[in-house]
Amino acid sequence: MDQQNTFENSVVLVTGGASGIGEATAKAFAARGAQVIVSDIQDDRGGRVASQIREQGGRAEFVRCDVADRASVGALFDRIRAGYGRLDVAFNNAGTEGVPSALGDAKVENWKRTLDINLNGVFYCMQEELPLMLKQGGGVIVNCASIAGVRGFAGAGAYAASKHAVVGLTRSAALDYATRNIRINAVCPGVIETPMIDRFTQGSKQAYEGLKGMEPVGRMGQPEEIASAVLWLAQRDAAFVTGTEIIVDGGWCAK
Repeated sequence: MDQQNTFENSVVLVTGGASGIGEATAKAFAARGAQVIVSDIQDDRGGRVASQIREQGGRAEFVRCDVADRASVGALFDRIRAGYGRLDVAFNNAGTEGVPSALGDAKVENWKRTLDINLNGVFYCMQEELPLMLKQGGGVIVNCASIAGVRGFAGAGAYAASKHAVVGLTRSAALDYATRNIRINAVCPGVIETPMIDRFTQGSKQAYEGLKGMEPVGRMGQPEEIASAVLWLAQRDAAFVTGTEIIVDGGWCAK
């Protein structure tokens, strides 16, 4: 293994780490030697991910956190500061697809909840991550956006608005900290085979095949493929990469 790009002695936070992209990324960081904090609102599943990492010889702890709740985020970082005293990499991944609808039919509650999790959650986490990273002399933040952060999608106004905002927040924050050894980027997944897709298709094979057929490569992406992009952004080989979004979508946005 390339010693320049392992994460030995690094502390890594993955929010939304109980399943899908977050789970795959937490396990990938742990396999590269990191101490991983797996965070989610799903206690059983999050604890299971941390246990599986430990069973494989890795280091992981589960800490419950609702990123839409500022106090909950504060408690998560109290734990990180008390337990580890540092944070080298943060993957702000927790998110929701919300309830699809045409904008005129959208419920205010769904709008607020989607932005609370997808946008405010990233903001709250970054407000805690940045001072910690400044204190230790640097760090890396990767925010999970989406191809809906660079393209419009019918029926997904709240989701697309939140993910476009994450891209803008990422770019602006990267400029704020460009000279302070903190790199901030976003990853924009395409259609990835996760529980979110299961909820979106509601068990319909036709809907599933329709989504898969829209991918130019002829298949959905796998969570591990997004994890690979996140790890690349976090490692030393990407030292000159900040303030950008990496699209990992099987060619969707090229259409």
